[in-house]
Amino acid sequence: MISEEYRKIAKYLLAAEVEKREVIKVTTEMKPDLTVEEAYFVQQELVNIKQEEGKRIIGPKMGLTSQAKMKQMNVDEPIYGYVFDYMLIDNGGKLPFHELIHPKVEAEIAFVIGEDIEGPGVSGAQVLAKTEYVLPALEIIDSRYENFNFTLPDVVADNASTSRVVFGTTLKKPELFELDLVGATLSINGEIKDLGAGAAVLGHPANAIARLANMLAKKGDKVRKGDVILSGALTGATMLAKGDVVSGKFDGLGEVTFTVSV
Repeated sequence: MISEEYRKIAKYLLAAEVEKREVIKVTTEMKPDLTVEEAYFVQQELVNIKQEEGKRIIGPKMGLTSQAKMKQMNVDEPIYGYVFDYMLIDNGGKLPFHELIHPKVEAEIAFVIGEDIEGPGVSGAQVLAKTEYVLPALEIIDSRYENFNFTLPDVVADNASTSRVVFGTTLKKPELFELDLVGATLSINGEIKDLGAGAAVLGHPANAIARLANMLAKKGDKVRKGDVILSGALTGATMLAKGDVVSGKFDGLGEVTFTVSV
């Protein structure tokens, strides 16, 4: 593939996001032999276009960070995408359902990075030493593909299904916690839909950020000071509907909420 082809696929996926409609996965017709490496080139074109439009990156996000999900997708490392400023929803705010296709929500721990982290060979302990704060978050994923049907290259190209994020307002120093033991419950309309703990994220959420730094190093990039990074899901992803009141409660980190509006 050449860059024009990457950009063509990126525009196909961006149009689906902007027009709020499902599309057939890239590997069905457009590029059946799309590789993961090529998919990251497509993702980079997608990121480039958003930045050309004046959108700003808040930080990377990690996906497929549970052993179960990696086994399901037959991979041995997680994936990453990027969160942009237009994706942010205030804690306690409203998520306009009409802006999305078929959104799901999951609970995550976010890291505010205090110093650049450059791989290879980065460890979770090194990540914690360079993390300024951790905070609770709810990520709304919204694959642009029909019925969330995709292969690994498809989801990478689609910016890892990134859609919206609600960050909590409680920032805590990471040394105050055993983050692998932090539990979270995800509730919708007062009913607990799922629960989990930090250990679900590669054994410890900091390990996900370390993997990210090492993956970025392969393309000459790094985790940057000031990045706010979603480390991966503590819970499963739950489908959202109009009118839902969503709450994520995290041990020691507080609560994150939003309402799904029409």
